[in-house]
This record gives sequence, C-alpha cells and structure tokens, in this order.
Amino acid sequence: MTRGTPPDQLVEHALERSRGHGCVVLLDESRTANLRWASNTLTTNGATRNRSMTVVAVTGDGPGASAGVLSRCVADTDDVAALVADAEAVADASPPEQSAMPLVRGAASPQFTDPPAESGIDVFEPVVGPLAEVLAASRTDGIDQYGYAEHVVTTTYLATSAGLRHRHVQPSGHLTVTAKKDAASTWTGVATRDFTDVDLGALDVDLRTRLEWSQRRVPLSPGRYRAVLPPTSVADLMVYAYWEMSALAAHEGRTVYSDPGRGTKVGRRLTDSRVSLRSDPEHPGQECSSVVLAHASSPVSSVFDNGLASPATGWVEGGVLRALVQTRHSASLTGLATTPGVDNLVLSVDGGTGSVRDLAARLDEGVLVTSLWYIREVDPRTLLLTGLTRDGVYWVSGGEVVGAVDNFRFNESPIDLLSRIHDAGVTRPTLSREWGEWFPRTSMPALTVDGFNVSTLSEAR
Repeated sequence: MTRGTPPDQLVEHALERSRGHGCVVLLDESRTANLRWASNTLTTNGATRNRSMTVVAVTGDGPGASAGVLSRCVADTDDVAALVADAEAVADASPPEQSAMPLVRGAASPQFTDPPAESGIDVFEPVVGPLAEVLAASRTDGIDQYGYAEHVVTTTYLATSAGLRHRHVQPSGHLTVTAKKDAASTWTGVATRDFTDVDLGALDVDLRTRLEWSQRRVPLSPGRYRAVLPPTSVADLMVYAYWEMSALAAHEGRTVYSDPGRGTKVGRRLTDSRVSLRSDPEHPGQECSSVVLAHASSPVSSVFDNGLASPATGWVEGGVLRALVQTRHSASLTGLATTPGVDNLVLSVDGGTGSVRDLAARLDEGVLVTSLWYIREVDPRTLLLTGLTRDGVYWVSGGEVVGAVDNFRFNESPIDLLSRIHDAGVTRPTLSREWGEWFPRTSMPALTVDGFNVSTLSEAR
C-alpha cells in the first residue's frame, strides 16, 4: 500500500501491525477552507488538507493493562507501521492505566469504507456576494470591517481490535466580524455547518447599530449592575461550566459540583431558576458524534471508551444537577451512571421569550455586555471566573441604549449567575467568542442577570 491508500485501509493496516493485547485506531481526515478580509478588502483565502492518526496500544489485560497513546500525521503505510511500533513501545514502558476497561465491542458500519467528506472555497458562495456589498457600503460610510470565515470538515475513522468500525463526518464553520469607526469597535460572530444560514446583512445592521450607540459616552464606575448578556456571552460562561463537569473531580471534592460528605451534587438543586442545560448529538443544526471519539485520556474521557455510545443527556434539569461527565472508570468510583461528554451544549430557561434587543427594551436600567474575552478560572470550588469585556459595553436606561461605557474586568461564577436570572430570551444557536474555535456548537438564550460584577476599569477596546 502507498500514499494513495484509502483511510479505512490505513486503519486496518494499523490493526494488522498491532502485536499487543488490544488496539484502538482513530484516523482524522480534515478539509479546511478559509476567507479573510481587512480594512474592507478581501485579503486571503485558502484550503488545506490534513491527516492525523492516533494509535492506542494496549498491553496486558484487565486492571493491569497499560496503554501507549501516540498521534501524528501519516502519509503511507510505512508511517502507520512506525506509529504502531512506537505506541507499543510506550505501552510496554508505562505503568498500569487506572482507567483501563475492556475495549468497546461493535459491528462494522457500512459507511466505514466511504471516502472522506470534502470542503473547499466554494462553501463560501452563499456569503461572498453579500460580503462584497457590505464591504462596499462600509467604505462609503467610513467604517472599517475586519473578518474571518472558516469551514472545517473532519471525517473520523474509528476501529478497534474488538471489532468496532465507525465513521463520523463533522462539519464546523464560523464567521466573525469586527467593525470600527473612529474610536469605537464592535464584534459579532456566528456558527454554521455550511454558510447557507448566515445572514451577513443582519450582522452588518447589528454592528452599525452598536457603532451608533458608541457615539455617546456614559461614565460608569465599577460595581454590581443588572446586565443583559447576549447568547454569545452566555455561551462563553456556560461552556466553561460544562468543561468543569468532571464527575471524578467532583467526587474528589475539587470543584463547584462537589458535595462534602456525599461526593457530588448530582440530585441537588443548583438554582431556583427553571434552567436546563443539556447535550444532544441530534440537536437540529448542531449534530455531532453519537459515540465517544477520545484521542487522549483525561478526567472526563478515556481512550478505552472509544466507540461507547454518548446519548442525549440532561446535565441540569429545572435547576437540579442531574448528571456529570463520566467515563466507565469514573462511574465505577462514583456509583453514578456512565454519561460521556457530548460535543454540543444547549441552555434554556422556562418562559424565556425574545431577543437580546427585547431584553434591553425590558430593562429599566443597567448594562448591555456584548462581548467577553480572556476568561480565566480564579477558584474551582466556586467556579469563579475573571475576564474582560471588549468591543462594546452600553448603558441602558428606560429600555433604551443611551451610550457606551468603558470596558471592565469582570468576576463571576456561571453557576452563581444562574441563581440571579432576572429575565431570559429564547434559546438560539450562537458562537462563543472565547471558546467557539474549540466548541462551536452551542445554543443559548440572552439573559438579564442581577448584580453582574464589573470590578475594575480596563483599557481593552
């Protein structure tokens, strides 16, 4: 076999070369296209192709099994053979793996031998015409626009020595735009599977409206204010809360989801607000893998669980914590059900209606925080996060935006924030500005929350 060998055959070759007690192989074929513009002019575009293989070599049986996990780009069968040999050498030199479990068994999917899915510059055809019109109008009106659009299609081939053969195709796209005029700057972004649902005209209207709001400055001191957070900012906070949902870490008493004396808070009420947080591989428009695809082990994933079903899971239901992210190993320690992570996240609030504009119109007085960035964890026990506002914070009075205020550093816990919901909008697809590159599939409502803590002034713009 040569460089032209189909991906499924490269995976089979890796399994044939395995000499250990077990083997898991994941091969990712990615096709990426991108488009970039600056100062109202298209600057670059390109397309790339990438192939990476992960080999999990297992030596020994049962709890005494060791695993060697290596990933690298492979071009042909010689590369594959070398990768398998190196992974087995790592396994031979490694201590027993604490999370070792029998490999997941399964049948061969009929799609396993299908070629990788493709992407290319033509995926941007639905937005190229509208983009040209938007950029032309911006030049006329003295607005500078900067933006980036990217589309990635990753086809993953998963196979195990236990007989499982699985193929998954994951399209992911996003478009972000920053608009500047004079000293004002504002940002917006959307996630998409294929760009057919991207309305550039609507995004441009939103950016222009915010630039108009910025023509007047309103002084504001640090403090706690009622605040409207758009879906993108809610996603920034809730994605982090989801990433910290390790059942093992909670069981060990290290997170906001820990309950001293009980292990975890599963079954306990987190908030009196009627909020629900869930993940579903079949959520419309945000479909993702329905089985575990683990390229490495961590407190929330295990390479031994590759191929395990990851069904729809309600993490929080009606304000009650119902599940945390579990591997089979952590479930054996916590006594809770095995609930693998899912690659999307949906937050909803009972009775939520309207958009971020509607929430602002229903606000007597407070701030509209359109964008967060540089978010970092301060205290894992409370999940206190800190970060900065950027590209547009506005003062609302009597349901009207009356001007822009300075940027601030904020200090907030997303879990505590759920207990201070004053108003909520309808759940809609959104793109987290901070985490969207790594976790693009989110649906969130706009929220109005009480006592949002803007602690100090920031020079960020």
